[in-house]
This record gives sequence, C-alpha cells and structure tokens, in this order.
Amino acid sequence: MNDTHGSLPALPRQAHVGRVALQVGNLEQSLAFYRDGLGFGVIEEATEGSTRLARLGVSGEPGCLLELHERPGAHPVPPRGRLGLYHFAVLLPSQADLGRFTLHATNAGLRFAAADHLFSEALYLTDPDGLQVEVYRDRPRESWEYHNGEVVADTLPLNFDPIVAAAGDTRWSGLPTGTSIGHVHLYVGDLARARRFYVDGLGFEPTVTTFPGALFVAAGGYHHHVGLNTWAVGARVAGPDDARMLWWELVVPDAADAVAVAARLTAAGFEARADLAQATDAWGIAVRLCTPKR
Repeated sequence: MNDTHGSLPALPRQAHVGRVALQVGNLEQSLAFYRDGLGFGVIEEATEGSTRLARLGVSGEPGCLLELHERPGAHPVPPRGRLGLYHFAVLLPSQADLGRFTLHATNAGLRFAAADHLFSEALYLTDPDGLQVEVYRDRPRESWEYHNGEVVADTLPLNFDPIVAAAGDTRWSGLPTGTSIGHVHLYVGDLARARRFYVDGLGFEPTVTTFPGALFVAAGGYHHHVGLNTWAVGARVAGPDDARMLWWELVVPDAADAVAVAARLTAAGFEARADLAQATDAWGIAVRLCTPKR
C-alpha cells in the first residue's frame, strides 16, 4: 500500500467497489427494470426478517453485484434528488458491450441520457423509484489525459456511431462476463467534510478536484471509485422511508487491509471496527468493508 496520508497507509491499489444495496418500493417493478432492462441475472429472491429482497449479478457467474431490498411504499426520489445516492455505475468490459446495450435499450424503449467523460463513455438511466444508474465503458488507461497530476474529466455529447458500430452483429443477451460495479457517485452536503471521510478516513486518493462542485477519489490510479458532489445542496438526506442506497461495499485484498482502513477512520474521528463492519459519512451514507468472496 502507498503511504501517502501521514503515518497510515492509503488504500491498496487493488481496492474497488463491490456490491450495492438499494431500498426500493416495489420489488417486482425493480426486478423488471434491472433484469429485463439492464440485463442483470437474478441469483436469488429471499425474505430476511420482514424484508423481501433479491440478489442480482451476471447470469452464470458467482457473486452478487446488486441487492434490492423492498420497503413497500418507499417514497420515490424527487427530480432534484436527495443527499445520498446520485448514481451507481455498472462497468461493461468493452465498447462493443456498450454498443450492444445501447441498441437493446433503444429497441426496448428505455429512456437514457448519455455523456463522453473523456476517460469513459456512459449512458444514464432511471429506475422505477427514481434512482439513477450509469452503464459505461472505460477507455484504455493509456488514452486518459492528465493535467497537473489529475485526470482530465468533462461532460461532452456522446458520439454513438463508433459505439454502435463496435457492437457488430452480436445482440445484447444480458450483462456480459467481466461486468462489475465501477463506482458510486454521491450527493453530499459539503466537499470538505466529505474529503475527511473518503480521503482522510477511507484512504482514497483525490483524482479530480477541479470539476465544478465535485471531488472524485479512487485507489490504484483509477479515474474514480467514488464521486462526490454538492449539486443537491439544500435537499434533505435520504431517510428510512425513502427509495435510497442502503450501503455499498469497499473491497480490500485481505483482513489486514480492512484493519488498516478501520484504523484510518478512527484516526480521522469516525467510528469504525476492524471486523468488516460498516461506517457512515456525515450524511448517513454507509460503506461496508469487506474482502473478496471466496
């Protein structure tokens, strides 16, 4: 691990985002969107306590990428959003995969926005509760631009022609092998407070600090594992009766790394335990420390 934040080590290069858990108002409606629309495979449906939930991933592959927890009648997200989740992002392995998904989404009548961020090409969709999800592909790292040591980011119109052409004659058949959760992007109330938790506490390194109202942080030189922005300042924090993100996983290589993260959080003034429990930022956004599932 790199020692870049005082005497405590930063996150190891292999750290990444694991599964994301959402609270939704109607499990059947959400399953239809994430299964039929986005192409997730359903691993299992279960009831834990009084909560109905579903675990989703890539069909035919072990491991869960997304959990849906039903809270009947949960309030949908208003247009401006609530402090908490801005979007979570599904990372496809290639431009060809993004092209196939683009054609599928268009033919299925799914509404989406799109953007070229220089380091990635992305589509943005909204689920039945108003929660946003990005589906994207990364450009090769050697093509990323840098300025003063930071990744150059932008939001430009997306050129669909090469994306659709890359799809070839192969049709979309669900999330392909190698799909992962690439990042989470969060609405926060203050970037300085957010930096204390995500950089000083968790150990991410800032990668983009010049984008208006935003801070991007990552491990291992990635463009961002967590995006933080103040674009919804003035909105209230997502609460127990709202559609929202319940938690996201930060996956570190082994238990010693989890202990190190917990130590960083404690040193930064946040409550954390080294038993792979979760910690929360100033807006109740929860992150769970975990190691790779064996």
